[in-house]
Amino acid sequence: MTIQAVMFDFSGTLFRLEQNSSWLSELTTPDGAPLDVEAQTELMRRMTAPTGQVVELSAEYQYAWENRDLDPALHRKIYLEVLRKSDIADPRQAEALYDRLIDPAEWTPYPDTEAAIKDTAAKGVKVGVLSNIAFDIRPAFAMRGLTEFIDAFLLSFEEGFIKPQPQVFQLLMDKLGVAPENTLMVGDSEEADGGAKALGCEFALVDPLPTTERPDGLLTALRSYGVV
Repeated sequence: MTIQAVMFDFSGTLFRLEQNSSWLSELTTPDGAPLDVEAQTELMRRMTAPTGQVVELSAEYQYAWENRDLDPALHRKIYLEVLRKSDIADPRQAEALYDRLIDPAEWTPYPDTEAAIKDTAAKGVKVGVLSNIAFDIRPAFAMRGLTEFIDAFLLSFEEGFIKPQPQVFQLLMDKLGVAPENTLMVGDSEEADGGAKALGCEFALVDPLPTTERPDGLLTALRSYGVV
């Protein structure tokens, strides 16, 4: 087996939406009290969890949850509801927090993201980014000078498929011009990203820890498959 292409997940893999005290500290509960650290941490988990439903929902919002990464309007609708159900009662606070969630400039790369992408490309291995997402993440790479090292992006809301549907992995492999047996998928979700295994791809799981706690998870995964 020779790895000819690596497909990277985005959230929790290459980048992470970090808990930022400068704007979470502005949030208040319905009685006007500030959110404590535990509540802030739980809120960020709910806003970034790759799989699994984070709050109970009515039928209307259940549909939005299941299709959130296919339609930006549904994505906004469901996450504003998640915030409301997480005791962020002020609509202005919820809107402001949501806008930060979908701002690529707010996302933090892992310490080895740049090296993982550049070193993979330097070995002549194709690089793809595959994300269940409802907003354009390309600016996060462009502002760090990484776009030129990525051969293809595939974003669920642009294609109409989400991981672990096999079509989404196949679409990116077609863009990269590689076969499944020569492809490695790197991601933080066994359920979503691990779906690539059904097509015959290799899969490396990384832990979506805070960026300060995972200095070399990507490079370790790539080395285990002889990519870098």
